[in-house]
Amino acid sequence: MNKAELISHLAETSGLAKKQVEDLMEGFVATVVKTLQAGGEVTIAGFGTFSAKQRAGRTGVNPQNPSEKIQIPAVTVPKFKAGKNLKDALKQ
Repeated sequence: MNKAELISHLAETSGLAKKQVEDLMEGFVATVVKTLQAGGEVTIAGFGTFSAKQRAGRTGVNPQNPSEKIQIPAVTVPKFKAGKNLKDALKQ
């Protein structure tokens, strides 16, 4: 399911207009991104937790020249930990 399909489905099930649902989705995504950028986390009970994790820098291998070593810088990456209700729903 892509974003457009999700918006259509949510509009049908909630009775809201597609534009309203689209605005809510954009607001949700923007809020999650802003919170993660600030170092926080977003928890939705029963669904899961969005957080940001710092991945340490390391030495890697240049794929174009395997004998050459390159330094891969540290980076912050998004992380999602599924909640118990979501995990249980997928086990069935």
